[in-house]
Amino acid sequence: MEPLSADEIRRSFVNSTKSQVRALALPPRFTELPWESLDFLGWRDGKAPNRGYLVVRRDGGVTGIALSTQSSGAARRFAGLCDLCNTAHHVSDVALFAARRAGTAGREGNTVGLYVCADLACSLYIRGLKELDVPQGETATPEVRAERLATRLESFVQRVLG
Repeated sequence: MEPLSADEIRRSFVNSTKSQVRALALPPRFTELPWESLDFLGWRDGKAPNRGYLVVRRDGGVTGIALSTQSSGAARRFAGLCDLCNTAHHVSDVALFAARRAGTAGREGNTVGLYVCADLACSLYIRGLKELDVPQGETATPEVRAERLATRLESFVQRVLG
């Protein structure tokens, strides 16, 4: 992913009010992000732990989506699967995120949900740059997994844009 400026990120959100965008905290160590290893920028808000953000470069520019989730509770011994990167995790490390739809649909309360890696680090998991505690059954190369991730992410963005 090509690096983004803080202004580009803040201008990209399609499902947030101006005040919500002003209040969001950028990712920790924003200036040190491994942009070359990212398929999208995803992070949890340090000031509001039930908030997360996805920012993706697309043909039409940059699209940012604000997400919300609930705390996952106590860790359990089951596995969960991320809908974006198909990485298996302990179930407490996968979270159901809801995104308010863009435009009128979102103002009417309509949302789109997706189970995603709780830390939104899908790009790092598919490249083996972040350790996993659950054995993986995936045998595809990181490049193939990145292509699949891009397809799933675009589908999610389209559902939010409606």
